[in-house]
Amino acid sequence: MPREHRASDVEAVREQLGRAPTTGFQVIVRCSVGHPLVIRNEPLDELGDPFPTTFWLTCPDAVRAVSRLEAGGEIGRLNERYDHDPEFRAAVDRAHEEAAEERARMMPDARGWGGVGGTRQGIKCLHAHYANHLAGGDDVVGAAVASELEPIHADELGARIAVVDQGTHSCRLLVVARAADGELVELANDMVITALGAGVDATGVLDPVAVDRNERVLARYVRRARALGAPTVHVTATSAVRDASNPELYVASVLRHVDTEPCVIDGAEEARLSFLGGTFGLPTEDGPFLVLDIGGGSTEFVVGREPGLAEQRVSTQMGSVRMTERAIFTDPPAPGELDQLRRLIAERLDEAEVAVPEIHTARTFVAVSGTATTFQAIALGLERDDPDRIHRTWLGIADAERVLDELCRMTAAERSAMPVMAPGRGGVIVTGGAILVGTMRRFGIERALVSETDILWGLAYDALGVG
Repeated sequence: MPREHRASDVEAVREQLGRAPTTGFQVIVRCSVGHPLVIRNEPLDELGDPFPTTFWLTCPDAVRAVSRLEAGGEIGRLNERYDHDPEFRAAVDRAHEEAAEERARMMPDARGWGGVGGTRQGIKCLHAHYANHLAGGDDVVGAAVASELEPIHADELGARIAVVDQGTHSCRLLVVARAADGELVELANDMVITALGAGVDATGVLDPVAVDRNERVLARYVRRARALGAPTVHVTATSAVRDASNPELYVASVLRHVDTEPCVIDGAEEARLSFLGGTFGLPTEDGPFLVLDIGGGSTEFVVGREPGLAEQRVSTQMGSVRMTERAIFTDPPAPGELDQLRRLIAERLDEAEVAVPEIHTARTFVAVSGTATTFQAIALGLERDDPDRIHRTWLGIADAERVLDELCRMTAAERSAMPVMAPGRGGVIVTGGAILVGTMRRFGIERALVSETDILWGLAYDALGVG
């Protein structure tokens, strides 16, 4: 099933292509004027046939500019260089290999379908190479196209800033720029579940295999940010890295791609940033606010009377990955396991209530994180993930309980097959939902304001001195 980023993006891409897309996609790069620039296609089209181009250039202005380059004979010149320049040939072949690996990340059996644009050798399509470069591919051809054509759009945006939120379960990228009116313009927003913290709760160490898996995603993020004009990428790591006894393994993986060490923040700072991202722009009169941020390794509870200003906060050792590893061992979860899960959650809620005594005074409960947004997507009956329809909408306790009950009866494979479920989340969504529902029940919360903006946006606001 398609996993488009926004319903409005579906319409925009349809207009850009002049036809309906034939495969599910996600917008991963936007032009400075706001419309889709590069989409990431799913490996299979709507008929179940292989789709050869992972990254597709959709902006008509960019497409026309590249077409003019092709019409001038650039493909022939590059292929001649490919035939006679061993160093250039090796770089192009690496781009094809890396593109095949990126497709295989979404579908392992697709590795053999070719590289950039489905090509195995040489240069076939400059559009595909340029799209791959903008998406973060190590693509010498795409970089050459960029140097010839950019800027595609003249803009008056300020400096670009890129932030990475390294969580226990997911690795996320946000690239933004400040417009003349002070608003932030989103240029890239991506999330890949890398499961960096798998097993950390039990072993106390980061698994080198998980670090390597995460590094491949991070490397592409860094190249994408630089292709979009962000000179520095700020990497912030949370629970899994701070809890591990070998964080240097992760730090080294980051320093292979950026010039500064990742900032490994403590739970209090994580809570502050989550509150900033989750409440920024809300009306002051709706306070006090309680923000709940359910992560893979930890869950933060934060109270503040004004948007963006955290006053009381605590980070608990309660996350969807951590608690799943402690309590859930069968698929679907057995009743006894769910009982144990609820007991573990209750213990952490006791801790939160003591640490954040103002938790009962909150007027507006804000739920951030993938658990909350996925629950709302299911509650709303959405056929695809659509942040525009989810962001800052209300999720009632009855709907949250209904969704949790449905998910508890499903296998992980069945949950993963739901069109609104991000790849990799199906195995831990029950625990995340149990934390959400348990919090609402414990503190008598009737409804949650679900926010798509969380610590990732908090990092960007903080870096820009906003809020």
